[in-house]
Amino acid sequence: MSAQIIDMAIVGGGIVGMAVAMTWSRRSKGSLVVLEAEDGLAAHQTGHNSGVIHSGLYYKPGSLKARNCVEGREALYAFCKEQGIPHDRCGKIVVATSEAELPMLAELERRGGANGLEGVQRLSPAEMREREPHVTGLAGLHVPQTGIVDYVKVTEAYARIVREAGGEFRTGCRLLGLARESSGLVLETTRGVIRARYLVNCAGLQSDRVARLCGVEPGLKIVPFRGEYYTLIPEKRGWVRNLIYPTPDPRFPFLGVHFTRMIDGRVEAGPNAVLAFQREGYRRSSFSLRDTLETLTYGGFIRMASKHWKMAAEEFYRSFSKAAFVRALQKLMPEIQSADLQPGGSGVRAQAVTPDGALVDDFRIVEADRMIHVLNAPSPAATASLSIGKEIVDRVENRASAARK
Repeated sequence: MSAQIIDMAIVGGGIVGMAVAMTWSRRSKGSLVVLEAEDGLAAHQTGHNSGVIHSGLYYKPGSLKARNCVEGREALYAFCKEQGIPHDRCGKIVVATSEAELPMLAELERRGGANGLEGVQRLSPAEMREREPHVTGLAGLHVPQTGIVDYVKVTEAYARIVREAGGEFRTGCRLLGLARESSGLVLETTRGVIRARYLVNCAGLQSDRVARLCGVEPGLKIVPFRGEYYTLIPEKRGWVRNLIYPTPDPRFPFLGVHFTRMIDGRVEAGPNAVLAFQREGYRRSSFSLRDTLETLTYGGFIRMASKHWKMAAEEFYRSFSKAAFVRALQKLMPEIQSADLQPGGSGVRAQAVTPDGALVDDFRIVEADRMIHVLNAPSPAATASLSIGKEIVDRVENRASAARK
């Protein structure tokens, strides 16, 4: 491949990278190669996802998250139907458990309307129990657009379409460096040199490092947060009919512990959100000296931690204390007991943090010469993947058109 010039190189084989690849392939825009550092696709954030198809309720109207989630949600439902991928538009309820949460619940209702969600319904305590008999709260919102799916199966379907269109995949292929030449970009990888006209960085947990390898200063750093889950024992799965969420704390991009019925019938409870000491660190024991030093010496992380240390301490305590985890769940479902829960999986969120200590809440996409870098694409990126893929390919087309002129 070193002598051939590929039209598009995509770094990252998660759901966003594959959505970009499929959009490119379906438009017949030319040759394509996907570079994935792991041995298979969907190895990290996509493969450790709970499978929620988000409605767009939470996001600031007009933001990239709001626009792409709402558009991407409906496109995803249509794609799953077209491809025969099991999914369920089951709906969810968001619960306020204290007087202090009622204003935020009202704000979510307003945002839902501003983002085009129809049929969002305010619920009384009795109406909540009609939908979820074991839930307790002062008020709730029923959001009918929310659903569930297996995002690994979605990613595999994207990949199948790319292969059928002639796209190439190189797994176990890590980007080492990049140079420019008159015809485009020269990518040095662990599997040889690749020449490409355009590059899209969808590397998720490694996206900031890939940007720097490409000579682009991202203006942020990825700080990994591990989310740890329990699952309900089989005998108690019927206690959760669909999805049950708390009213989120507006200071943080995390949604708090919740109950999620998954497409395979399991019910997840969680997650908490603790600092991970490895970017791909799915266990408490996971540790990378490089990743840890890079996080702990980053000024943005120090500023963030000094502001939110109390919440971080509570999350770490809950990570090691099942009793504390259960107490958090009991705010939504008082009948839940420790014996009703068994250890579940975990995932790592690639959270972008700016030098001033701010948690980047919206998607962050940066353009450079012949390159586009997706630098912050946490939830609802899987839901929004088709819309993000369209937006990225549109941007590449616009840059190519401008270059021709």
